[in-house]
Amino acid sequence: MKKRLRAAIVVGSVLAATIAVPSVAHADPTVPTHAVIVCESASFYDNYDSASGPVGLKRTLGYGNKVGHTRGAHPVYNGWAATFDFGPNDWGFVRIECLGGFGSW
Repeated sequence: MKKRLRAAIVVGSVLAATIAVPSVAHADPTVPTHAVIVCESASFYDNYDSASGPVGLKRTLGYGNKVGHTRGAHPVYNGWAATFDFGPNDWGFVRIECLGGFGSW
């Protein structure tokens, strides 16, 4: 009987804690602002590691390549900007100085 009472108290406590915690509001994802690569070529990496820098070269983007990056909404780490390549539709990191022509297309 004591085991059942303890189990009921534990289950009740868990339920009460779950109900008492407010749900976290999730922001809608920000659609990348249209931009272009303004460098002759720009390395496009899979990720950015704060200890070692860019990781996993995906490909090289050429001048005029259509990409996206929303200033103030998408992260920039040590000059490496989270960027969306509209060609194959994937995310990666390029140097921030290689992004320009915001809203040009």
